Amino acid sequence: MPKNKKDNQNITIYDYEERYVRRQNSKGAKFLLVVLAGLIGVFLVWCLLSIVMDIWALNEYAGYAAAAVAVVLFVILYIVPLVKICRSEYFLTNVNSAHAGRAKRHNKRVRRSIAAKIVDFNSSVDGAGWYDDKIVGDISVALKSGDDGALKSALSELYSGRIKKTAREIIFRCSLKSAAYSALSQDSKIDAALVVVVNLQLVKDIVFLYGFRPSDAKLLKIFAAVVQNALIAYGLGSVRIGNGIVKTMGDAAKGIPFLGTAISALVDSSIQGLANGTMTAVIGFQTIRYLTKEYNLQNVLDGIEVDETQEELEETCEELERELRKKPARQGA
Repeated sequence: MPKNKKDNQNITIYDYEERYVRRQNSKGAKFLLVVLAGLIGVFLVWCLLSIVMDIWALNEYAGYAAAAVAVVLFVILYIVPLVKICRSEYFLTNVNSAHAGRAKRHNKRVRRSIAAKIVDFNSSVDGAGWYDDKIVGDISVALKSGDDGALKSALSELYSGRIKKTAREIIFRCSLKSAAYSALSQDSKIDAALVVVVNLQLVKDIVFLYGFRPSDAKLLKIFAAVVQNALIAYGLGSVRIGNGIVKTMGDAAKGIPFLGTAISALVDSSIQGLANGTMTAVIGFQTIRYLTKEYNLQNVLDGIEVDETQEELEETCEELERELRKKPARQGA
């Protein structure tokens, strides 16, 4: 990350490329992102199917009802958040000098789109409290006047202030949900499904709050963490971790009927809940870190003078080709 504003003003596109650009296979990242998203879906389907089969074993008609509910839940809790996350716009920051000009134009459009969504949400939803009304007013004025400098300044102030505070509140609520649900369920499959659902909901809410999502490479890491959290949650539910802790509490509990079992269940649920809640919080702060880094980098990139000769040459050649195609074919003698 840049150290100070003075450094940013003196930086060239080649300095930017050397400091911040990393070699990435964008097509490979996009492919792996699709694969990982599919893996999350398959894992969630397996968890839901296992729960439905358990209900089916108790009562056939209840099993039919559970299957219908599971399909609806899968669409609402997995498909909808995933689509909203993946369809959100993102900044182009991992670019070299040849593509910097195009990235700057793309990022400018994304900034204006983010600003418009923030203004629209703040005016249409009463009492949400997600954004600072005064700064949103400044953003609205900058949008109408076309002042990109004022728009960037207002957005930066909003991201470092109210949005950051709101994001922490969202993370805390989702982490608390994950912890509470896991402590109550006491079932490994339900724990794993809940972790997937709450983690995706958390990422969706943060992306909506910020108005953009992390790049494909960063989103891939977030989804990988979601899979990891789900597998850990399933492992915690499958292993009786509390029994080992109960043994360290001394022999006194062993002599009291039912007390050892009660303590074991209590320790299991509390530690499972704390672990799942903590893992959810990690996902949230990881998402914020990626979003903040990419927003700051696009600001740095936007302040750099870019030589667009190569891009201008490509555009000229494309325009020349289009014009030549319009010309009638030469008539034979």
